[in-house]
Amino acid sequence: MGDRKQVIGPPLEIGGRVLSLSRAIRAGDFVFLTGQIPMRDGVPMTDGTIEEQTRAVLDDITATLAEAGCTRDDVVKAMVWLRERSDFPGFNAVYGDYFPEAPPTRSAVVSDLLVDARVEVEVVAYRPLESSS
Repeated sequence: MGDRKQVIGPPLEIGGRVLSLSRAIRAGDFVFLTGQIPMRDGVPMTDGTIEEQTRAVLDDITATLAEAGCTRDDVVKAMVWLRERSDFPGFNAVYGDYFPEAPPTRSAVVSDLLVDARVEVEVVAYRPLESSS
């Protein structure tokens, strides 16, 4: 790979509008994913429980990681934004199902989100590129 960074996946769109960000970027041995909100059929998921929204987010993260040649086992850092503090136990239970062993480091905050969703998750993965020698 001669490029300093590689865009992973197609452009992100919401409602037919291309967003000004990349789904993921590989930079050397690291893969950085954009913060993921729960989506359903290409539109933000504004209904459902925290558990349903968390599964939607983590399923999309899993798919994007696969496009980059990674798995959830390669995730080294997660950043979580929750709209409500009371959603943390439900979020954490589902998150634990997706990262049952050697979970990544994680930060979590309560914050007003830009989209009417309950959760947003961003991850960084580490997977060394194959040597060409």
